Amino acid sequence: MLLAAWVIIQWLNIEGAMRNPSDPDLADTDRDLILLEQLEENPDATQASLATQLGVAVGTINWHLKRLIAKGYIKAGRVERRKLRYVITPEGLALRARLTLDFIKSSFRLYRLVRERSIDALQLVQRAGYTDIFIEGEGDVADICRLTCLEKGIKLAEGKDHAPVLHIQGLKVFVEGMVSSDLEESR
Repeated sequence: MLLAAWVIIQWLNIEGAMRNPSDPDLADTDRDLILLEQLEENPDATQASLATQLGVAVGTINWHLKRLIAKGYIKAGRVERRKLRYVITPEGLALRARLTLDFIKSSFRLYRLVRERSIDALQLVQRAGYTDIFIEGEGDVADICRLTCLEKGIKLAEGKDHAPVLHIQGLKVFVEGMVSSDLEESR
């Protein structure tokens, strides 16, 4: 009896900080994982449909697929005269599992980093005597900061008028809006 386990991962949107975009090997592993997942879901997917789903050029998909085929992770066979079907090999399944675990480890490492930074900033705010804060920023990092505020008992302010501002830029978290006497008292 053949059992299949499906793992669906929602990518964290941490403004490109999940991976170092200047490192092509890491970008390749991200794309490899996405391609393997897409092909596992739909082996009849065309290169054009994969390119559209992933927001890249068809040539990029072609290059990645050829590389995965050459490494033995995928097999391609003709279904029709101009149509290919991609089958993930056992080695490809093992690669997908390893890449998934690497992704999860990296995600947790970044989560812990952002959480630590937000706790440090909120402790500064609490020591200065503030009970609420305004969060300026969007995305997953801002969501982690919001959850940390709730956990630490700090209210989320509706506006910047009477509360310090927790700024989020990429993975950086910093506080503005406290006067210098607040900062000195908090030390």
